[in-house]
Amino acid sequence: MIPDPGALHPMPGFPRVVFLKPLIESEKIEVGDYTYYDDPDDATAFEEKNVLYGYGPEKLVIGRYCAIATGTRFLMAGADHPMVGVSTFPFAIFGGDWAEKTLDIVMNVDSRGDTVVGNDVWFGYNTMVMPGVTIGDGAIIASGSVVTGDVAPYTIVGGNPAKPIRRRFDDAGIEQLLRAAWWDWPVALVTEHARTIMSGAPADIAAVAAEHGLERSL
Repeated sequence: MIPDPGALHPMPGFPRVVFLKPLIESEKIEVGDYTYYDDPDDATAFEEKNVLYGYGPEKLVIGRYCAIATGTRFLMAGADHPMVGVSTFPFAIFGGDWAEKTLDIVMNVDSRGDTVVGNDVWFGYNTMVMPGVTIGDGAIIASGSVVTGDVAPYTIVGGNPAKPIRRRFDDAGIEQLLRAAWWDWPVALVTEHARTIMSGAPADIAAVAAEHGLERSL
């Protein structure tokens, strides 16, 4: 049996695990199939508790097959304060004369843009992602990390601010995996080769993609 990507709770008896795609209602959040969030308190509150300060037009885009541990939070660009002058205090949000005199300053703050997470990314416990960051396919974010800058595909990062610890594969292997893009395969093919995807080498994944004409250009 193949899990239903439209099932909110894909594991019977484990309400702490949710597939995010059927949960999300906000037009500012996009999540791919099979990406899950695990939280023993209330996994269904992800949109309210884990995506913060989404006041602006910026989006959070998360790919397929990502594993998101408890406490992972995404700070959106609405968290930014103006830094053009002496004070960073957000006078405008309190309305009245303060808003009349300062709203244009807040509205003209440069946006860091969308936050984009690739496919097959693993977020460890209590990680934080700052606004406008791009995290590549196959990356791993160590527990407790604060991601302030872009993360390259298949790179393990950790710390505050998060810094590269090591790459998971060499250049050739990473290119093979990005060309194979197993997360875009039909789910029946993913299921057939799930063991290889979990334990095989990049060349093994590349061979499956080539056999089925699924390699993509980079």
